[in-house]
Amino acid sequence: MKIAVVILNWNGRSLLEQFLPSIIKYSNEATIYVADNASTDDSIHFLEKTFPDVNIVKNDTNGGYAKGYNEALAKIDADIYCLLNSDVEVTKNWLIPIIHTFKDSDKIAAIQPKILDYKKKTHFEYAGAGGGFIDKFGYPYCRGRIFDTLEEDNGQFDDTTSIFWASGACLFIRKEVFEEVGKLDEDFFAHQEEIDLCWRIHNYGYKIVYVGTSTIYHLGGATLDTMNPQKTFLNFRNNLYLLIKNVPGNIIWFILFSRLILDGLAGVKFLLSGKLSHLFSILKAHLSFYANFIYFIKKRKKLSKSGKYYTIFSVVWQYFILKHKHFKQL
Repeated sequence: MKIAVVILNWNGRSLLEQFLPSIIKYSNEATIYVADNASTDDSIHFLEKTFPDVNIVKNDTNGGYAKGYNEALAKIDADIYCLLNSDVEVTKNWLIPIIHTFKDSDKIAAIQPKILDYKKKTHFEYAGAGGGFIDKFGYPYCRGRIFDTLEEDNGQFDDTTSIFWASGACLFIRKEVFEEVGKLDEDFFAHQEEIDLCWRIHNYGYKIVYVGTSTIYHLGGATLDTMNPQKTFLNFRNNLYLLIKNVPGNIIWFILFSRLILDGLAGVKFLLSGKLSHLFSILKAHLSFYANFIYFIKKRKKLSKSGKYYTIFSVVWQYFILKHKHFKQL
């Protein structure tokens, strides 16, 4: 089983300097690649000089997460890809449980390890935590992270279990499945494209698994800070793209109508908080969605036969009304 750990980089010289050593030290079972998204800093020169054994794949443009990985992975020969953020510290033997789990079943197409916060290593990290799920209205949440509430890691998610989506911060996927389901959707550019990919993986009849005996630490917000208006734009726009592409049947119209109302309420909250740039980001996201509506309608294909994609009706209701902040309360 040939494993390629592929780190996407854009002007991230300082992150490579900080995080590559642990990846090199603890990834003897894999070949390490840095996929460079046309960086304008000295990332390439630094890599060639400091880490000559790391393979470099050069992309011609900065196509974001989706296009960047699609272009780079097409040039890499491996059975398993690990899409790894450049701001991740890995731990000793982190690959061993992943390899064993893939060998358990050919139906396991993708795997996510436990993701803890690099800045607060006792707690789960926002982007993936203990494995991802989604509610009926398309709001993603995780075991160990619901909205902005992050749980302390007390071993409650040290298991191996099926999940709905695996985090793009550290996503293991079989090469043949990655290509079979159509790779990453480049129209997303960045944010939630891994959820779209995972949704398609389910629709093709494969499983996605969380392995809690493999641990990484994610810095988070290294490319776009959580309070960056561009991140707000991408999250709101891409979540609508995600729904229109993947929610099966006529229920999509109810879901979309509900989401537009809920997005409006989120905009009001930003307004009352004085965060006008984020309010405008939501408006911009909706305008972009309307402009591409027909285009995304045409992408509605290969939907699941059962149509069931969610485990709870509304995480918004559970979190904000019922005050259920932890996963076990849902």
